[in-house]
Amino acid sequence: MPRIAIYAFDLAAVTLLVFGLYFPRHRRRDLVVAYLGVNVGVLAVAGLLSSSTVGAGLGLGLFGVLSIIRLRSTELDQHEVAYYFSALALGILGPLGEDPAWLSPALMGLILAVMYVGDHPRLLRHYRRQVMVLDTAVIDQLALVVQLERILGARVHSASVERVDLVNDTTTVEVRYSLDPKRALARQTELVGVRQ
Repeated sequence: MPRIAIYAFDLAAVTLLVFGLYFPRHRRRDLVVAYLGVNVGVLAVAGLLSSSTVGAGLGLGLFGVLSIIRLRSTELDQHEVAYYFSALALGILGPLGEDPAWLSPALMGLILAVMYVGDHPRLLRHYRRQVMVLDTAVIDQLALVVQLERILGARVHSASVERVDLVNDTTTVEVRYSLDPKRALARQTELVGVRQ
């Protein structure tokens, strides 16, 4: 397959990844530039290395260095890390995977399909993670879970205490929970009754 066709596949794939999947779902503009820039940069470097005697080893080393530098520069959520590595992988797949000709486009399609399904809003949509600061110092784990379930109107799967401040009477907790429509409705009814 001509090299220009592989580059076209990569550019189409990263455009679909960024503008078809990532941005409509997460709306973080600064990462659009990062994903596009890193993809095209890796594509260019991998294209140059694949035609030289340096080999793929240096290209894969560059892949690792780029990812370490980028991931240490700002805090990213896990889904953003997945998109970041997908953009990197798309950029390196094209130039370094030329034989057989169908393999690179097929792997690019596989990456896009996995990201589409794995980050789909309907997949595990009732499950949430949140860091909360409670206005009481709670040390007992069972009491903490009961209080969180009452506040959230949800089923708490795990509650990891990050900080208990006995002076200011607060508890900072990371909670993983799933929404229960019946509990949520009961909680909304309770809140409406309190406001009236």
